[in-house]
Amino acid sequence: MKKILKNTFLIFALLAAVSCKKGGDPVPVTPPPVVPPVVPGTSVNYLQQAKDTHTFTVNNLLTASYGYRANTTSKSNNCFEWYNVSQIYADAAMVAAGETSYLVYMNNTFKFMDNMWDKKDLRGGYFASVNLDGTGAGGDKYVDDNALSGMVYLEAYDITTGADKQAYLAKAKACGDWLINSGLWDNVYGGGFYWNTLKPEKPTQTNGLTLQLFLKLYSLTGESVYRDWARQVDAWLTAKMFDANTGLYIWKIDGAGEGIKHTQKFTYDNAIMVEAFILYSKIMNDPSYLTKAQNLGKAMNSALWNAIYKGYVFNTAEARINPAWCAWGSQAMIRLYEADKNPDWLVYAKENINRLNIANRNTANLGYYFFAGFDGQNRSTEMETVDQAWMQRLQAMLSKYQ
Repeated sequence: MKKILKNTFLIFALLAAVSCKKGGDPVPVTPPPVVPPVVPGTSVNYLQQAKDTHTFTVNNLLTASYGYRANTTSKSNNCFEWYNVSQIYADAAMVAAGETSYLVYMNNTFKFMDNMWDKKDLRGGYFASVNLDGTGAGGDKYVDDNALSGMVYLEAYDITTGADKQAYLAKAKACGDWLINSGLWDNVYGGGFYWNTLKPEKPTQTNGLTLQLFLKLYSLTGESVYRDWARQVDAWLTAKMFDANTGLYIWKIDGAGEGIKHTQKFTYDNAIMVEAFILYSKIMNDPSYLTKAQNLGKAMNSALWNAIYKGYVFNTAEARINPAWCAWGSQAMIRLYEADKNPDWLVYAKENINRLNIANRNTANLGYYFFAGFDGQNRSTEMETVDQAWMQRLQAMLSKYQ
């Protein structure tokens, strides 16, 4: 996904990026040991929280064309690709939870997404940004954003019927085919997909999302090309991005020659890999990959979990937390629970969302701030669509396990 400002914005300012990626090297900060203001065992109505989050989004971010402005402040006149597909993802989770009224939002935003597709290039691919009315598609094309879009559409495929169902599958396949034909995989660093069309770096999250999409497309179409690409991406990630000392995946490789490995560990990078391994175990009928997913989940809960505040860190060098990238850890834990029924995973999933509710949620309008300290201090002023989307999604997913 294109982290619109992932890490770069990290230090106080919302940078003008448009991708689900991380921006610059974060500055190490140690959070103070404050007792979290939460009562253990407090009952949470996650479905109601999801509805409240969606209400904030509709009232503050939805446009007349069913796209979503990037945020309420500095980027209020822009629509970003991965922000919009993340909201489709959130609405799909609501439909899966029995709230069928959200189908209209999901399907209308899917139609809006066509404005971002490159119609001048036979290979297609989504651009990063458009104006609020859908005009002016531009910016670079991001591998992670396009891969995430495909995964989102395949979830929508699962919960729709008829022409809508086939449209979601067709566009997911188009996203996968763009990845294959984009020219963004080469032999630099022994393989791997670049983050975007500028070819600045090769990150874990970019490649982990392509792995997920190729696996899902293979399972649905039976086309061996997707299986072969999944195996290739998996082999590269294992060889180049896995840190055996911590049991976690590193951030990225960039630079000349053999490249420089940036060894910071991000919650969402590793959450993406947990989900990829679970898919691999099922689709490739290889139980060893479920074990890999479980071991990676345990490593996350050892190195990326703040035991004082009971929540996932954004990364190993940043003291503030973000609703999208940190909530991703909860999705990984839910997927692990669904795979092996170990209730311990759900404890982490719930506590992490509870912490984000304490730290990042505005109690007046029920929207979520871009970044905040674990204790709720040092909040950003921005309220990003993508953050609302991921909180709505995880709240909807958790509502099934209350």
